[in-house]
Amino acid sequence: MPGAVDNTWSPWPQLTLATAKGVQTGTNEYTEAIYSRYGAEALKSSWVQVCKRLESITENIASQGNSVIPELDLEDFLSADMETKHKLKDIGCFIVRHVVSEEQATDWYNELKDYVKDNQAQITGMPADTPFMFDVYHSPVQQAARSHPNSLAVQRAINALWHDKSENQTTIQEPLSYADGFRIRPENTIFNALPPHIDGGSLSRWADDTYREVYSAIWSGNPDAFDPYDLSIRKDAKPGLFPGTASQVLRAFQGWTALTSAGANEGSLLLYPDVKTAMAYVILRPLFDAPEDECDIMDATKWTLNAERGWFPGTWRQLPQIVSPASHPHLRLGKCLVNIPTMRPADTVWWHADMIHGVDVQHTGDHDSAVLYIAAVPTTEANTRYMRQQVVNFKAGVPPEDFARNGTDETIFRGYKGEEGILNGQAGRKAAGLYL
Repeated sequence: MPGAVDNTWSPWPQLTLATAKGVQTGTNEYTEAIYSRYGAEALKSSWVQVCKRLESITENIASQGNSVIPELDLEDFLSADMETKHKLKDIGCFIVRHVVSEEQATDWYNELKDYVKDNQAQITGMPADTPFMFDVYHSPVQQAARSHPNSLAVQRAINALWHDKSENQTTIQEPLSYADGFRIRPENTIFNALPPHIDGGSLSRWADDTYREVYSAIWSGNPDAFDPYDLSIRKDAKPGLFPGTASQVLRAFQGWTALTSAGANEGSLLLYPDVKTAMAYVILRPLFDAPEDECDIMDATKWTLNAERGWFPGTWRQLPQIVSPASHPHLRLGKCLVNIPTMRPADTVWWHADMIHGVDVQHTGDHDSAVLYIAAVPTTEANTRYMRQQVVNFKAGVPPEDFARNGTDETIFRGYKGEEGILNGQAGRKAAGLYL
């Protein structure tokens, strides 16, 4: 199967109640609140429906591998018809190639290498001793890439995949340039700190009343009615209820912009190419206990509704939502978490805010695997508030609020340009939040 990950899960944790060392204090109130409002019949019905639907979804992914991930050139994506857009939304991830020229992407890579070298005494990142995921947010290359007209056009088109009948759709789809880091991962590196996970908060999905309401169709016994692209409630949710890294902003789609080539087992991205049903499964999972007989694990009807214990597998207040085969068996992660197709410099990959994703443990290639973290961020009230503070921090030389525990004063870096690094005139400055 093309693009499938190794079925051995040894580099990543198997999440069980035993490995979790018990239930976190106070979490049962969230499952009990859900049970009290929606009732046993609706929850059980949704659980069985979702697990049944996953049978066909996982079979399709397992047989097709990463060929299920759509790939489009820039112009084809920007001019996509409704049928294509529906397909992109249904899968929840896709690649847009040639967003800038390969020459431009390679130049950016070389400039970033020099920037890191020139400032290595001040730059921090992960792993701490030999970082390649850098706590740098406003280098000239990052500012140029985020504000490049083609990048902004892609971000705008991605934001437009979401909808909110109560707001001006044109305003919502205008992109905001969320400042995130970048990675230059050397060849022959092992890194297992990014297991399959979902960003955008973890426990907050159940704990925040508004965030919980986003998934009301799932709780109500009608998971097919869940719309992962509806902003009407989600725009007011609090993914950063328990503040953690990159938790406060709604990124409609997360994204990587490739500066070098990378294929499977070369530090590439792993995606679970389904968003609607997989998210429904993850959101229901804490309410159900697995059968004692392992032979019955895949039989959803043998699972027991338990809203009192409050164990949330793979969920910690300030971390992303993590999944594993032991905790989420119906996802068939060993066969359905797939490497994205090979990326070339200037290609981009995008995945929905609720999508399961991870990163190759190994990089067995023969050159750096370098990407910029550039997301599609819609103009909502909450995102706008965050961006205003991002601008304040930017001008003060302070890391963005979502990364307050990382980084240092970038204004002292050699080669730092400040606002001069932003491209695309007023459009770039607007996206950067300078006019908010």
